[in-house]
Amino acid sequence: LAQQVFDKMNIRNTVSWNAMIGGYARHGCGKEAIELIKQMQQEGVKLDHITFICVLCACSHAGLVDEGYHYFESMN
Repeated sequence: LAQQVFDKMNIRNTVSWNAMIGGYARHGCGKEAIELIKQMQQEGVKLDHITFICVLCACSHAGLVDEGYHYFESMN
């Protein structure tokens, strides 16, 4: 349901992106969280410190060590 609401939003900001990524992270859906981050970047939305916390959490819960390391290394 949350993904459906998110998909119908006309304007998405960093908060709405982070909420979706965080939701996927809490439920162990790391691949879905990473897909959202890729989509977020394609749409030109800047990743912030909360986004990185969410993606690292998602990778941790889903056992995606290499992906988590990639995002950890990309933090600046």
